[in-house]
Amino acid sequence: MGCSVNYSMITNTGGRMVNEDSIGVCDCAGHKAFILCDGLGGHGMGDVASSLVKDVFINIFENAENIPETLSTAFRAAQDVLMAEQKRLNVRGKMKTTAVALAVDEKKAYVGFVGDSRLYIFNNNKLVKRTLDHSVPQMLVESKEISESEIRNHPDRNRLLKVMGVDWNEPMYDIWKPIPLKKCQAFLLCSDGFWELIDESKMCEMLEKAADVKEWLLMMNDEVQKNGIGKNMDNNSAIAVWCC
Repeated sequence: MGCSVNYSMITNTGGRMVNEDSIGVCDCAGHKAFILCDGLGGHGMGDVASSLVKDVFINIFENAENIPETLSTAFRAAQDVLMAEQKRLNVRGKMKTTAVALAVDEKKAYVGFVGDSRLYIFNNNKLVKRTLDHSVPQMLVESKEISESEIRNHPDRNRLLKVMGVDWNEPMYDIWKPIPLKKCQAFLLCSDGFWELIDESKMCEMLEKAADVKEWLLMMNDEVQKNGIGKNMDNNSAIAVWCC
């Protein structure tokens, strides 16, 4: 690879009985792929849905040759498998999940997502871009009815407009144009249980202080756990990736 790609991952059950988040990595020669899924709580099988989608992604990337095309292939395949499993178990509408994925080859990064699990991109310790949630609050931000800062505490923050595990008339996932990899670049994939409890300024501040990617993730995780005290914390998971 043109730059060295290092990563660290963490997942916490929070205050819930079951961890419906699933995270995975494919660390192959010539490319790496990261996937984070957040099964929808209250549907009973969110953990099954997120784990299934994660496994499909990892399996596809482990056998991938053309990375730019593989991201779309993985989303479509995971959706097909998820819908088929719902039919087999006769649990239609009960296995839903978000998904956010990052794949990197020697020169570029590829991002795909559906739902409100996020990916952030940082250059030189500054946030430059994040995925836009497929949610009611994000839609209200886009229509200028609320501010960006109001998303975290909005009463409809859990109302998602697009997820995996429901019938798609057309693909619900979004895929960004390829992003050139460069040194001093960092990526953060995280579920809403993570990003709701840490703001972007803290992410940047800790990125600047951290000696390595593991320390950065642990610093952010400490902040999340601290801010979750006294709350019924959701599952919270994150994957941090550094390009050095």
